[in-house]
Amino acid sequence: MKIAVLFGGKSEERDVSIASGSQVVKALREAGHEVLAVDTAQGLLSAESEKQLLTAGVAELPPDHDELTLMSSDASPFAQSPELQNIDTIFLVLHGGSGEDGTIQAYLDLAGIPYTGSGHLGSACAMDKDISKRLFKLANIPTPEWIMAPADPEIVAQQLGYPVVVKPNQQGSTIGLTVVKDPKELESAVNYAFQFDKEVMLERFIPGRELTVGILNDKPLSTGEIIPNLSDIFDYQSKYQKGGATEIFPADITPAQDERVKELALMAHQTLKLEGFSRVDFRMDADGEFWCLEANTLPGMTETSLLPQSAQAVGINFPELCERISQLAIDRHKQKRR
Repeated sequence: MKIAVLFGGKSEERDVSIASGSQVVKALREAGHEVLAVDTAQGLLSAESEKQLLTAGVAELPPDHDELTLMSSDASPFAQSPELQNIDTIFLVLHGGSGEDGTIQAYLDLAGIPYTGSGHLGSACAMDKDISKRLFKLANIPTPEWIMAPADPEIVAQQLGYPVVVKPNQQGSTIGLTVVKDPKELESAVNYAFQFDKEVMLERFIPGRELTVGILNDKPLSTGEIIPNLSDIFDYQSKYQKGGATEIFPADITPAQDERVKELALMAHQTLKLEGFSRVDFRMDADGEFWCLEANTLPGMTETSLLPQSAQAVGINFPELCERISQLAIDRHKQKRR
């Protein structure tokens, strides 16, 4: 196959996207495919640019917002590359921003170019946490109660209680997220989250264990557990710094619990009209009940990211996972053209 791997972008998750892109490029090439490396902010990369950009790794903090705004738009450079006219599919490894919210997916649909992952509607629904949770409730998928800011502190205390999770409505990698334990800190946490998005969610904190389930071709993979080592939550540093978290696949839960959380993960995937693959995150409380937090349409794709670990635990290695995801995109495009 001839595959263009699209990564980078202008969101605060740019570093994470580049780290994922570097490993997807490597895996697909090792599997014998012709691969083009494309940064949406720079266009098609030369061999020297690849070497410099794809070995940078993930910094301790997200990229500076001012630096990101100076980059070119997400669509213009790569859209004009003639090399993309004769590819089999685009492998999307974008995280956050217009790369994950359905914008680029809609553009590629209009251009008739195959791409991996969910379409523009599913991508937009999953990126918007408020809309996701509304759909989860309609589908009887348990999800923590929430209020959108601005919210009266008394109502927050009555309906959600403390601790309360404050987070941007359309951000990933826990960027801008705060777990507020003291009501006096609520306003500052909300203001902080507003730095990353125009909408902010306040969500009931669920004490318990952090679980995740990968989905591939409408089938659940292995359930995993994440134990943060650097903080109380699975934050940016815990996710991307060495030793930040302990990740266990398969999770140490009962067979009945495993069956239930996989059932809910698939329900969430299908409720949001997701396609190809996804990763669905949960909290399990002290009573063994599962609470769906969100679905990720373009989860991390380094070899040690959660989705690849979920696949590896059921016997699908990283290059094979990348190949399967690519083939699903090609098959879907053929079906749409019939």
